[in-house]
Amino acid sequence: MIDKQWASAAEAVADILDGASLAVGGFGLSGNPMALIEALHAQGTADLSVISNNCGVDDWGLGILLRSRRIRKMTSSYVGENKEFERQFLEGDLELELTPQGTLAEKLRAGGAGIAAFFTQTGVGTQVAEGGLPRRHNPDGTVAVASPRKEVRSFEVRGEQREFVLEEAITADFALVHAAVGDRHGNLIFNKAARNFNPLAAMAGRVCIAQVEELVEPGELDPDRVHLPGIYVHRIVEVGRDIEKRIERRTVRATEGA
Repeated sequence: MIDKQWASAAEAVADILDGASLAVGGFGLSGNPMALIEALHAQGTADLSVISNNCGVDDWGLGILLRSRRIRKMTSSYVGENKEFERQFLEGDLELELTPQGTLAEKLRAGGAGIAAFFTQTGVGTQVAEGGLPRRHNPDGTVAVASPRKEVRSFEVRGEQREFVLEEAITADFALVHAAVGDRHGNLIFNKAARNFNPLAAMAGRVCIAQVEELVEPGELDPDRVHLPGIYVHRIVEVGRDIEKRIERRTVRATEGA
């Protein structure tokens, strides 16, 4: 087996060049591979095409790359709380391929599994299938690039004819993911909600770079606890358990009787 440990996040992302495509794990601010994102930001890589559920917030997650105008295109399901994301898209500075969340997850999984495309009912009868969704605006707000029409076919399901739209799989040059525990062979365990798009993004990357809070020796992980086998992971960096983890929006209520 190959020892996949790298000394630092900076070394692990050093060969990600301008124009690369990236599949990045995370959902909101949960499970963001921040050490890898910050290292990529520090080295100045630009003109990136990024596939991720959302784009962080203005000063965290992928938002720090967006704020510095390092991202050319986002493939996402949610604009979310990132005002800079919204502004760049509406003003024509950013291309956006808006994709239903479950479809995005399956497109990544299919890419990792070697499946070229699949049919789904999600989006049938909407602009997702019929085309015309804005992908890029002109500075005056008019649509410069719109989504194309997709193939729709009818299949019999449980004795009923239903329409399905063809969705192509996604692969990327690199994947950046965050896990709680990993071993030097690349086997990963994710913690609770951080097991969101991270395994799927990892599968879709031709080169997967994982940051882990704890790195253990091969054989220390119970195979039944491994969420992603090391075959999908090419580089692994230990970042420690004391890394900053932000909460996107904290909601509290007064304790009864307080």
